[in-house]
Amino acid sequence: MSFLFFAIIVSVLTLLFAMFISKEISKKEVGNKKMEEIAGHISEGAMAFLKKEYRYLGIFILVVAIAIAVFLHIKTAISFVLGALFSIAAGYAGMKVGVKANVRTAQAATKGKEDALSVAFSGGTVMGLSVVGLGVLGLAILSLIFNLEIEYITGFGLGASSIALFARVGGGIYTKAADVGADLVGKVEVGIPEDDPRNPAVIADNVGDNVGDIAGMGADLFESYVGSLISALTLGVAASASLGKNAVMFPMYVSVAGIIASIIAIFIVRYSKGKDPQKTLNLGLYVSVVLMIIFSLILSKTILNTIKPFISVLVGILVGVFIGKITEYYTSDNYKPVKTIAEESQTGAATNIISGLAIGMKSTVVPILIIALGVLLSYFLIGGAEDASLGLYGIALAAVGMLATSGMVISVDAYGPIADNAGGIAQMADMPKEVREITDKLDSVGNTTAAIGKGFAIGSAALTALALFASYAQAVNLESINLLNPLTLTGLLVGCMVPFLFAALTMEAVGKSATKMVEEVRRQFKEKKGIMEGTEKPDYAKCVEISTDAALKEMLLPGILAIAIPLVVGFLLGVEALAGTIAGALGTGVMVAMFMSNAGGAWDNAKKYIEGGAYGGKGSDSHKAAVVGDTVGDPFKDTSGPSMNILIKLMTIVSVVFAVVISNYGGILLK
Repeated sequence: MSFLFFAIIVSVLTLLFAMFISKEISKKEVGNKKMEEIAGHISEGAMAFLKKEYRYLGIFILVVAIAIAVFLHIKTAISFVLGALFSIAAGYAGMKVGVKANVRTAQAATKGKEDALSVAFSGGTVMGLSVVGLGVLGLAILSLIFNLEIEYITGFGLGASSIALFARVGGGIYTKAADVGADLVGKVEVGIPEDDPRNPAVIADNVGDNVGDIAGMGADLFESYVGSLISALTLGVAASASLGKNAVMFPMYVSVAGIIASIIAIFIVRYSKGKDPQKTLNLGLYVSVVLMIIFSLILSKTILNTIKPFISVLVGILVGVFIGKITEYYTSDNYKPVKTIAEESQTGAATNIISGLAIGMKSTVVPILIIALGVLLSYFLIGGAEDASLGLYGIALAAVGMLATSGMVISVDAYGPIADNAGGIAQMADMPKEVREITDKLDSVGNTTAAIGKGFAIGSAALTALALFASYAQAVNLESINLLNPLTLTGLLVGCMVPFLFAALTMEAVGKSATKMVEEVRRQFKEKKGIMEGTEKPDYAKCVEISTDAALKEMLLPGILAIAIPLVVGFLLGVEALAGTIAGALGTGVMVAMFMSNAGGAWDNAKKYIEGGAYGGKGSDSHKAAVVGDTVGDPFKDTSGPSMNILIKLMTIVSVVFAVVISNYGGILLK
């Protein structure tokens, strides 16, 4: 228990460090009045969305907490509320600083690339440190209060997962409705540049970068981080028979070590004088990985007296690194896949889309093989052949290992939308060409880091969901799944269907919201003739309102389905059918997530590759085709794809939390 106090101290110090960085950013120069006005519009829109969203979520939290207290236990309900509130706090803190850092990054770019990188990355670190600090703090406090009674602590993961899904889906719908509306009318129909202040949807587009890619992404990885720890703590109870009582707390040791490794890496990036932003950020990632390997080896040897658990942690770390690099290969314009899509754009939008779909599908092959290899290695090398509970614990440790450096990974990922916003502000405020060149370079690096972050999130989701699946099986005493059992097979088919239904609902939501945005932007261009001449200001607020209302309305059905489906299957058909449902959703969900995220990223960078001068450059027929492909890819990579990670984890954690009730009262149709 003394270690839990140490974990609380480390997490509190981490949060204080995040507050220090936030105050440091506030002291940076904002720039001229025009920049301040534009940044004010973005900040106002982002915070208005969050406040409305949190009002909706407040009702949801209250209703679910009461249901958990009635059907399960008041302790589980307390954990659920704390998990939800901590997830909200992480997203709010990250986005609050993100909308402060964007304009300051643009102003810092007037002094040079290094200054701009420092401000943008510092803004991202607040999100990264908030996620890991709040995650460890919440679990450590609950572990102390409930004396490590894991069945109650699982509620913390359910709270985090529930908020994450609504944050990711709502933020994704918001950002892509604005982005698609801005692109289709502004770029394709009117022919004005991206981030042109004459575009009525430009502020909503920039707001969307924050609510989707900072608040939504932070909630996503907060949920993975917490979920991996909960599954490892749960499976550590059984593994303690072989590894000793410290096996239960070992995952927390690894996570605290990961926080320390991330903070050291953050310092290195902040004070690095490298000229290349990509190399500087990569240096930070590699330092955190190397330190994490060293720390986990020492912890494994000293706490558990064997290096076998370290090997599982190492496997998880390496799986995360490899998936990130493969994602970069398929989504960066430095490599063949993106260049192929750009080349195919010469013959029109249809061939651009066909090529992007094919590359997205191909991009699933190697990551899935790596995840499969990681599962086998982490299971067998810890001793799974002799003791299955040890093997399952090994898989959970691999997930913990992959997510241990989340503080650094999220910092790099959250840097991207800040740099993107800085470029938009530079464009709208008519800043010098050199400033825009610097922000474009930072944005380009941000696109790559965002794609790597999405790959990391998907890989971690797969391992976390597998570990949670093992926790569910343990909770309902399920040693094997019989696929010849019609109940299991029925559950499997339902589970395989869910990710496709979920993707369809979120894609439709973006389509409907984008249609409203397109109609509004067209109306303003038609009725306000002075917009194009610069003599009349667009109504930015109306477009922000459309995105906000559409996102909040359309996020409800997908979110409710993710929670309702496992409960309905479990109570109607029983524990084996639910096991099949989880397995089916996990299998197809990971595939669909990778396919959609990577295809969308590749389309985006193919467009940017052409804008850099290839195949006729901006305004060419190739560019117009690439813009269409990018528009199709927008909801792929920023709404449906990333939300799939949370879907599979939420379905699994719901099953874990309600496992005892389903085990006792499930299978109503069979009785």
